[in-house]
Amino acid sequence: MRMYDIIEKKRDGYSLTKKEIDFFVQGYTEGLIPDYQASALCMAIYFQGMTEEERVYLTMAMAHSGDVIDLSRIEGVKVDKHSTGGVGDTTTLVLAPLVASVGVPFAKMSGRGLGHTGGTIDKLESIPGFSVEVDQDEFVRLVNENKLAVVGQSGNLTPADKKLYSLRDVTATISSIPLIASSIMSKKLAAGADAIVLDVKTGSGAFMKTKEEAVKLARAMVSIGKGAGRETIAVISDMNQPLGRAIGNALEVKEAIDTLQGKGPEDLTELSLVLGSHMVVLAGKASTPEEGKKKLQENIENGKALEVFRKFVQAQGGDPRVTEDQSLLPEAKYQLPYMAKKSGYIAEITADEIGTSAMLLGAGRTTKESAIDLSVGIVLHKKVGEFVQKGERILTIHANQKEVQEVEAKLDESIRIQTEQPEIPVLIYDIVY
Repeated sequence: MRMYDIIEKKRDGYSLTKKEIDFFVQGYTEGLIPDYQASALCMAIYFQGMTEEERVYLTMAMAHSGDVIDLSRIEGVKVDKHSTGGVGDTTTLVLAPLVASVGVPFAKMSGRGLGHTGGTIDKLESIPGFSVEVDQDEFVRLVNENKLAVVGQSGNLTPADKKLYSLRDVTATISSIPLIASSIMSKKLAAGADAIVLDVKTGSGAFMKTKEEAVKLARAMVSIGKGAGRETIAVISDMNQPLGRAIGNALEVKEAIDTLQGKGPEDLTELSLVLGSHMVVLAGKASTPEEGKKKLQENIENGKALEVFRKFVQAQGGDPRVTEDQSLLPEAKYQLPYMAKKSGYIAEITADEIGTSAMLLGAGRTTKESAIDLSVGIVLHKKVGEFVQKGERILTIHANQKEVQEVEAKLDESIRIQTEQPEIPVLIYDIVY
């Protein structure tokens, strides 16, 4: 078999076989196929697309290019959740204890963030003492005991995806639906879940800027999941403005605790309940999403979800008192108000620009080696559709330096106020089964 022939076949619009795709993935991972040939195939896929079968073959080959996590020792149906990324996306911190509170095992391996703010692991590490370094046996024990554990990614998961992603990043092939879908789903399949719920974001703060693009990606990923024998559902949700009100690591932990206490932002609460309701159904703990949502809502109201979070924090070495005393979390030196320059309705809070503002404060990383400040970030007091008076606080900047002119200039570009009340953005656009 020759790589030349595989490139030519895909270039001319023909479907590749499982053997051809396996040959490519294995050869490229092992360094036997050069970057220039892999680039040529990625570009051919970009223009010609892939069939559903090809997408499954590619995803499975990438998933099996390294370690595959075996979660069979964990009792029950393991349901994983993946978000395509956004600003203020705190859902995992809410969802994990929420679904665990109704008996759904939540065994998650998460990475560190590269971008606006840290990843789930960074956020959890803002809790004093919390450890994400847990070996496999302890991971299994914690999930069987508490129905919940979140740890850092370990081992050699999907090395083919790491190599291919880096290549796509410099060859203008990032935005290919088959390549995006196989990249995301290979990691989910390698992580060992029995079923998967996807939160596919769309809008200014998301990778997929339009609803149509998001639906295409969601359908591709659901098709791959089912083709690989995993029950998979995708929720299309809005990311034109930040989710919730907090952007920043410790600030998002505080907001997650508020949400588990029933005092969180309406949009974060609703999205967590919707995603969680489908996880509960896939795990066999409810017959319908409506029934699942009701169970989750009850466990927020009766305190069970917060208690699961407390036990989870304690089990992984963290200080459980954070659930009652949020001042134990890192706090920035300065809380600086950002005021409205005129009266009117908030018409736009551009999510990615707000995220960039948080990154300028130190909440995120520009490279994998960048240091991250867990205490800084932004807390919104107004969202799209709300009225603000001139001189009223729109948000608070949590910073460790007093001078934040660059951040304020970025915020000036990100927030638009108008006289007429705008349409309130939809939170959930669609669900793909």
